[in-house]
Amino acid sequence: MNQSFAHITLLVRDYDEAIAFYTKKLNFRLIDDIQLSTSKRWVRVRPPGRSDCSLLFAKAKNDAQKARIGDQTGGRVILFLHTDNFDRDYAHLQKQNIKIIKNAKITPHGKVAVFADLYGNLIDLVEPPS
Repeated sequence: MNQSFAHITLLVRDYDEAIAFYTKKLNFRLIDDIQLSTSKRWVRVRPPGRSDCSLLFAKAKNDAQKARIGDQTGGRVILFLHTDNFDRDYAHLQKQNIKIIKNAKITPHGKVAVFADLYGNLIDLVEPPS
């Protein structure tokens, strides 16, 4: 059996602001931006490098969904972004004025820091041990 995740849904307030943050601040690549209806788009981004999994932006459409923007995991980390050069990418986050929640440290899982996206979703930047 061969299975893999293809997309992870991330609730957003606005498609364009989410695209701008992830592509301009985090250097993700815009994979799709397709208008599906007057209020719905198919928008996917993914980090640079080899990855089959992408983030699928879902614009919150009701009060319950809007209340979950930035808090889909109840305050836990939602994404783990692996890197081959932690120091380069951590410096880039700082240069982009990305909010660092937990500073860099060495853990059994590698070098790790936690940062927040534009909505407050927590993301681990991880360079696994070699």
